[in-house]
Amino acid sequence: PNIAARREGLAEPNTVVSSAMTKRLVEGAFVIEDLGSHRLKGMPEPIAIAKVFHPTVKQSDEGEAGTGVVTALVGRDEEIGLLLRRWEQSKEGFGQVVLINGEPGIGKSVLADVLREHVASEGYTRATYRCSPYHTNSALYPVITHVQRLWRWERDDTPTEKLDKMEETLRTTSLPLKETVPLFAALLSLPLPEGRYPPLGLTPQQEKQQTQDSLVAWLLEEAERQPMLVVYEDLHWADPSTLEVLGLLVDQVPTAPMLTVLIFRPQFVPPWPTRSHMTPITLNRLERPQVEAMIIQLGGGKDLPAEVVQHI
Repeated sequence: PNIAARREGLAEPNTVVSSAMTKRLVEGAFVIEDLGSHRLKGMPEPIAIAKVFHPTVKQSDEGEAGTGVVTALVGRDEEIGLLLRRWEQSKEGFGQVVLINGEPGIGKSVLADVLREHVASEGYTRATYRCSPYHTNSALYPVITHVQRLWRWERDDTPTEKLDKMEETLRTTSLPLKETVPLFAALLSLPLPEGRYPPLGLTPQQEKQQTQDSLVAWLLEEAERQPMLVVYEDLHWADPSTLEVLGLLVDQVPTAPMLTVLIFRPQFVPPWPTRSHMTPITLNRLERPQVEAMIIQLGGGKDLPAEVVQHI
């Protein structure tokens, strides 16, 4: 299975998956139906089959868990130390932005996972926005998927139920409901009951700008309640509207107790000028002794033949 797709909550409905290991990876991330064991052409033994219906929406700590596969963290002490120092600065009210750049599979997300675990152990808020290669042309895709989970929207909710959940969350903020609800409803294509909210009378450009401003204001207000970690993963797949909102946030981060971590591959060039509150981290490949140490950890301390280690 494509673990990256699983992390982003992506799956085609009615997908059929097989093998016990695959099933263990998928369970918890998707709603599935066990179809039992079946004999398949070319396979000597019966294979466990399950039908995948749709992603499971986790109501708490949305998107914070990793793939469920524990990865040894070796040779990244300097980077982890830098991230923790920036987090301490952010907690004191001097918001920071860290840009983690590296080729695929080099350990960017593992660094973020370690930081998330540290922040969680201190009891602070975390928010993760995951960009997707399938939605590079979908405006504000990572933002929309995040707020849908935050509002606990279910697939079977009616428009009225979704609106009630949105209003319930927004009432805990200082954002004016008469302006914010119509903006967010339009963003999520949620119909509003006639007469419940008066039309805003905005031009498309004004509506876009006010929606972006409201999203950033909401996030900053959350950070003012308690220090917050915000992680944007796979920014190289971000749509232009997401980058615009992120640009507004990057400008205002120094005013809030918030650490914003941006993760991307080398082909992405950040569109914002370098600022004093922005720290770049470029991950390079590990040296051979570090790779061998990782192999030993992942192998449970077992001694492997030299040719196996060399092959890995």
